[in-house]
Amino acid sequence: MAETRLIQGRYRLHDVIGRGGMGEVWRATDESLGRRVAVKCLKPLGPQQDANFVTVLRERFRREARVAASLQHRGVTVVHDFGESDGVLFLVMELLEGHNLSQLLEENKQHPLPVPDVVDIAEQVADALAYTHRQGIVHRDLKPANIMRLGDGAVKICDFGIARLGADIGFTSRLTGTGIAMGTPHYMSPEQISGGEVDHRSDLYSLGCVLYEIATGAPPFDLDDAWAVLVGHRDTPPEPLRTHRAELPDYLDRIVLDLLAKTPEGRPTDATDLRRRIVSARTGPQRIPAEVRVHEAAAPRLPSWAGRMTHGHRATGASRALRTVPFDPAAGLTGEWTTDSRALPAPDRGVPGPAPSPESPARGVVPRSTPSPELLAVLASRHRAGLSLGRLGRWEEAEDVHRSVAEDRERVLGPDHPETLTSRYELGFTLSRLSRPADALRAFARVAEARERVLGPDHADTLAARQETAYVLGRLGRHFEAHQVYAAVLASRERTMGPDHPDTLRCRHNLAFNLGRLGRLDESYRMAREVAEARTRLLGDEHPDTLVTRYEVAYTLGQLERWPEALATYRDVASARGSVLGPDHPDTLAARYEVGISLGRLGRSAEALELYRDLVDARTRVHGPDDPETLRARHGLGVNLGRLSRWEEAVEEAREVCAIRERVLGADHPDTLVSRREIAVGLGWLADWTAALSVYRQVADARERVLGADHADTLASRHDEAHCLEQLGRHAEAVDLYRRVAALRRTDGERNTS
Repeated sequence: MAETRLIQGRYRLHDVIGRGGMGEVWRATDESLGRRVAVKCLKPLGPQQDANFVTVLRERFRREARVAASLQHRGVTVVHDFGESDGVLFLVMELLEGHNLSQLLEENKQHPLPVPDVVDIAEQVADALAYTHRQGIVHRDLKPANIMRLGDGAVKICDFGIARLGADIGFTSRLTGTGIAMGTPHYMSPEQISGGEVDHRSDLYSLGCVLYEIATGAPPFDLDDAWAVLVGHRDTPPEPLRTHRAELPDYLDRIVLDLLAKTPEGRPTDATDLRRRIVSARTGPQRIPAEVRVHEAAAPRLPSWAGRMTHGHRATGASRALRTVPFDPAAGLTGEWTTDSRALPAPDRGVPGPAPSPESPARGVVPRSTPSPELLAVLASRHRAGLSLGRLGRWEEAEDVHRSVAEDRERVLGPDHPETLTSRYELGFTLSRLSRPADALRAFARVAEARERVLGPDHADTLAARQETAYVLGRLGRHFEAHQVYAAVLASRERTMGPDHPDTLRCRHNLAFNLGRLGRLDESYRMAREVAEARTRLLGDEHPDTLVTRYEVAYTLGQLERWPEALATYRDVASARGSVLGPDHPDTLAARYEVGISLGRLGRSAEALELYRDLVDARTRVHGPDDPETLRARHGLGVNLGRLSRWEEAVEEAREVCAIRERVLGADHPDTLVSRREIAVGLGWLADWTAALSVYRQVADARERVLGADHADTLASRHDEAHCLEQLGRHAEAVDLYRRVAALRRTDGERNTS
């Protein structure tokens, strides 16, 4: 195959993108139509192979082609062509840009997927299976590797390689009679294992295994021995999903366990019934709990319960906040928002209800004319595409999509429709990720005002928008205003949800964070400690929500100069995150970084140095040598070399880090300037004051250019410059510069006082 670059004079093969037991999948170009395709080729079989075996494989491949080509559904891979060229059987399919579920789990280090993603995948696969089963086709090998999640969020079932036509039982028996394995042990139904009658309900069982794995991180019978796995499927009841992941919604647990019934009769009637149950549960009173997103760039995908963790504001050089998403991002519009002109009862303002769903429109709103289902479906698809772009970090494109969808939804549904406000909420979040907090503030304020008018001031979705408003106020440095909003939201959450509700605790965590930014450190510490204790009581001491608050407790202890306590807390957090998320997870590494900071502040620089060496190795291995976090760890290493009076090594390390930061981040980036200052510090300790003066002056000039002459960092750099002048005996210049710095600080202090 390596020498065959052109199939049938039409399909140009480029590179192998997948291999399996049947053959290889190539990225290719259909030169007749000028489109990119995927070409699946059966592995060439030499003369040493058993003739009957070869015949069966070739027949199975042809069956796959005929069956797959007959399927026309958005949830099934499209087959364009098939045939044979130079003795090689091939199948031409659409080229899918995305990852299969097995790859998503592997990339996520086997952590489960976010709950909305699990539900969205379940609904889309159920819809595709409903279609294929109506055609009389059973897949028989449904597994994570055969389900693709595309870049726009769409899900497709791949490889009907061992599917069979419902009426073609005899032919399937001949295939299985050859001893070729039909199915994959971790996902095989009990009837497949026992050699019994197999119908569409076998696919439902396999889907249950897939959903169990992506929701919990492991298949229902996760055993090393294949026979033990098969016996588990046949004889052992699976453990409820919530024993592995407590925050999963009850309805998802029930649906998956029903799919895993040992007999076909115990499962849902068919995939149509399954999809109906998913939609009803998702949009009914038992909604998925609001997910939390972390304001963090380029973060790896995590399970929803781990998605609430942050790398820590110290570890990344920027503040973090926790975000409640009010709507299921996988949900689409259904056209149930109708023009009923009858008076609707006013909302119950005392108890927050579920977030408005397409099937449950917000009360008190008179919508416009009913839009067509086709238009609603297009808008829902575009909304999901915007979410997918955000997950991929393509925020500029996501902004364009969410803005246009918001405008179109406002035009056809009205400005106060829940889906319109959802799009505007996502627009605000995207603007925040683009470091445009002022624009994000306007977007969130608009959503909060509309939701308060429609849903009431105490509704959970209103409070979510107001909490985002507080977050962006903090990013704008308006911490007092942020405090006022957080305090009002907290009072409402405590009144309507109770003090121990997850959303209440999340708001208290954010309020504690903001108190620290206001300099009210004792209050910040007390509140963070109370939240940590509550989360420990409710969730356990290793739950990520507990750990993120304990991280905040440790940070505040450091601010209070209580470094022994800070060190002990950071160590506990690092150890727990290592056991829950793994030693190389960014959040684990962030906590270890703070352990190093604490050791250094306690004068234990030799221990800090060894920790930073290990941390640099881990960051380099996971993220690469030029990643900002790798460079941050190297900076810490250099600082501790200096503390150990190893100044030549410290200066060399600082120069290397500074050069990389200048190349990656820019010459005037704050991290670059911190490294440049560290060079000057080392030069001073080496008594090279002339060189140190030059570097200090570079830092001061850059900070004045970027931050202004009276900024605290600029003034600190000018003070460093004056100190160098003094060391060089240039006392008059030093005194003059000291006076200028003092005058600017005095003016700034007077301005702040007034």
